[in-house]
Amino acid sequence: MTRQKTSHIFTKIALKPLNTNLFNIVLLSIFLTIGSCNLYSQDIKNKTKAIPAQKQKDSSILTPDIKDDTVPIAKTETDTLKKDSIQPKAILEGKVKYNAENYVKIEQKKKLITLYDKAELYYQDIELKAGIIVMNYEKNEVYAGRIKDSTGKYTQFPNFKQGENVIEPDSIRFNFKSKKALIWNSRTDQGEFKVKAAITKKENDSVYFLKGARFTTSTDVDNPEYYFQTSKVKFIPGKKVVTGLTHMVIANVPTPIALPFAFFPMSKETSVSGILLPSYNDSSRGFSLQNGGYYFALSDNYDLTVLGDYYTNGSYAFRFESSYAKRYRYRGNFNFRFENLINSERGYPDYSKQNIYNLQWSHSKDSKGSPNSNFSASVNMGSSKYFKESINQTNTGSNLNNTLSSSVSYSKTFYGLVGSRLSLSATHSQNTQTSEINMTLPDLQYSVDRIYPFVGKDGVKKGFFKNINLQYNVSGKNSFVTTDSLFFKSEMFDEAQIGAKHSIPLSTNFKIFKYFSGSASTNYEEVWVLKTIQRNYNADQSQVVDKTMNGFDAYRTYNFTSSLGTTIYGTFNFGEDKKIKSIRHVMRPSVSYGYTPSFEKYYDTYATDASGTMTKDYTRFEGGIFGAPSNTNSNRLGFDLSNTFEAKVTDKDSTKTEAKKIMLLNNLNLSTGYDLNADGVNTLAWDPVRVSGGTQFFDNKLNMNFGATLDPYAIDNSGKRINEYNINNGGSLFRMTSANMTMNYSVSSSKESDKDKDKNKQSQRNGGRDDDLFGRNTIDHTRGGSQLEEKEEEGKDAVTEFFTSVIPWDMTFAYSLTYGNNNRESKIIGNSIMVSANTDLTPKWKVGVSTGYDFVQNGVTYTQLRFERDLLSWRMDFTWQPFGDNANWSFFIGIKSGILSDIKFDKRSINNN
Repeated sequence: MTRQKTSHIFTKIALKPLNTNLFNIVLLSIFLTIGSCNLYSQDIKNKTKAIPAQKQKDSSILTPDIKDDTVPIAKTETDTLKKDSIQPKAILEGKVKYNAENYVKIEQKKKLITLYDKAELYYQDIELKAGIIVMNYEKNEVYAGRIKDSTGKYTQFPNFKQGENVIEPDSIRFNFKSKKALIWNSRTDQGEFKVKAAITKKENDSVYFLKGARFTTSTDVDNPEYYFQTSKVKFIPGKKVVTGLTHMVIANVPTPIALPFAFFPMSKETSVSGILLPSYNDSSRGFSLQNGGYYFALSDNYDLTVLGDYYTNGSYAFRFESSYAKRYRYRGNFNFRFENLINSERGYPDYSKQNIYNLQWSHSKDSKGSPNSNFSASVNMGSSKYFKESINQTNTGSNLNNTLSSSVSYSKTFYGLVGSRLSLSATHSQNTQTSEINMTLPDLQYSVDRIYPFVGKDGVKKGFFKNINLQYNVSGKNSFVTTDSLFFKSEMFDEAQIGAKHSIPLSTNFKIFKYFSGSASTNYEEVWVLKTIQRNYNADQSQVVDKTMNGFDAYRTYNFTSSLGTTIYGTFNFGEDKKIKSIRHVMRPSVSYGYTPSFEKYYDTYATDASGTMTKDYTRFEGGIFGAPSNTNSNRLGFDLSNTFEAKVTDKDSTKTEAKKIMLLNNLNLSTGYDLNADGVNTLAWDPVRVSGGTQFFDNKLNMNFGATLDPYAIDNSGKRINEYNINNGGSLFRMTSANMTMNYSVSSSKESDKDKDKNKQSQRNGGRDDDLFGRNTIDHTRGGSQLEEKEEEGKDAVTEFFTSVIPWDMTFAYSLTYGNNNRESKIIGNSIMVSANTDLTPKWKVGVSTGYDFVQNGVTYTQLRFERDLLSWRMDFTWQPFGDNANWSFFIGIKSGILSDIKFDKRSINNN
């Protein structure tokens, strides 16, 4: 039987004459029961009627005002009725919308509305979808359940949504007025948790009681790989879950891990404060609890993590870590780590105690917040031995780094008739081998934009005179040179160097003979200092000593430079029918000249012995922050030649009409200099020739750089350069004193650019490399993330993907070769190769290795093996460094979810760290 489609919502009712009385009686009974509601129908027979689903779209139970012309029922009674102060109140407090795919059945006697097949019901903030929905509008109750399909399988499970809470049970019974409900086999998501309960009682909008419940972070709540089972639960959505006896079940096997009660926070906020449970380990310092502490969710803009370690031999450590951000303004993070390290036991010869620390700060400002100013920070400073001796980190790449550096700067641009720029910064450079620290605090730079005094109103800068321009620059510094042991102590500030340098450069540029570009400039400098030295012979000490003189002093210098250069293009054609059609060579030769006079007036004499013998070879500005003036003039010529080579080849794609361009050499540079004042004894005329270049291969994935130093002069038996050309001494035209070559290659199975790969950011921040050639840097309390940084795509069949797609992999390769021949030793100083590779053996197994070989020392360099297993809701990894000074291994297994990150097993090998 074919159902006819009809509409059920009208602005006015069109009634059939034969059914008018019956229709009025039905409507009146509904009004008296529900209130001022309208039921619209086109054909009503008897007291019940099954309405096809196509006729029931957008049907609703309403509570509008009754108008005489809308529902013409019992007109004679309406005329005789008097208005009563007590009006009938609607049982329902809002509009109820419903529809169904198969049919809607209204039973007036039982006050029931039945929706069948893809049924939907909407009331206030409640949305209910199910296979079948039965509503009793007299009792304000609704029942929803699943239905069977043609095969007898249950389908169309109820979906109950109230506000932001969603429940997917087998069936549900709900009261609109009291907001109470009974739910069977409910399934709901609360943050990272998925909850399933055999029976759920909804007490009100904010309290649920669950019986026979399980909690898990697994994707499949019906068949999870693990869950927490409990019999009684009090659940407050968005706030917390409180349970009775709770035990852990793994692969449907109960474990002895149990708690008499449990509390789970369910905050709607992005993060909540809470305790961070420590992990247990043992090492040469004894048993330990590591990374225990507290996380403070201070606000939406910043947070704070406080962590600590304790070892039974007395060693301890603590860390403060904070991240902050403000949209369109700035973002950054701050880390401070301190460790008190004790080795062995007091009284033993190998007993030692030391304190190490590290401070890291990163800050960046959004340019949209204030385009005229900027503030940034990149700080990495602390004890030189921190990354080598830290008890809580694996800092492989950082161990090999010899320099820590920091910079904090603020800059501002001023606009006006003449623009200017101001920058204020603090810099820090630290050698971790010598423990020497160079620090500038502060460093002031101020410059005024170029001024063209001879440019007319038309603004055209053409010719020698119109291009003449000048600037004003000032630099002020307060510099310290100290060591780890004296850092920020009074001795550090006693040796501070303070000064300022003013400079006024005057320059111009011009064309000669159309093809040559020339430039000329002169620079005036004035240096102010607050400390100078006075050198004298001290009879008491029987030696020459320098005495520091405090007070203002200054010196002034000037110089002149000029340059002339051009660009030469050349093309070698081999023919259009050749594979290599042509090679294009671009040369940029240039010659420069520089002259700086002697400033002997700033040099003084002093006595070198008790007899009063005087010498003239020192200036009171020696050791100044901006150096010292020279007492000899400089008169030098410089020669530079840069080259690029590019080829046009036939494209492999036969549909392309244009030849393909390939870069053969990105650059090939040659440079040297000639001293016009050379005397051939103390100074030689020609400087060594420096050759450098670079190119790329394999679609720019392999970068190669090379360099060499060629000396035209010979050397004597002591290795000193002599005023005799090497070719006249029985050698070649040039003597190669040094050479080096480096190659870097990165490739992966992914079609994405190698630049888009995840970088080893923590290693880079610690001063190491941003790749994993020296392994991955890991910190125990951050091991929740994957070491290989791979994320699976959701919704894919793992087995199918494994057999139908290319196995993902990536590789990084680096090679370095250094040759030395300063004193005719002619040997390879360095020759090493480093390789890092990562691959997915299966969709759930990831393997990585970092290793290398030193061909000079004939040994394997740093090697790290990494294994990782994706256990769905869990993650397991094993990292092993089999040999070397820092040989170690570590094993980790834990739940991926951040809310249960403390449920883990983390074990490391026992070593000196």
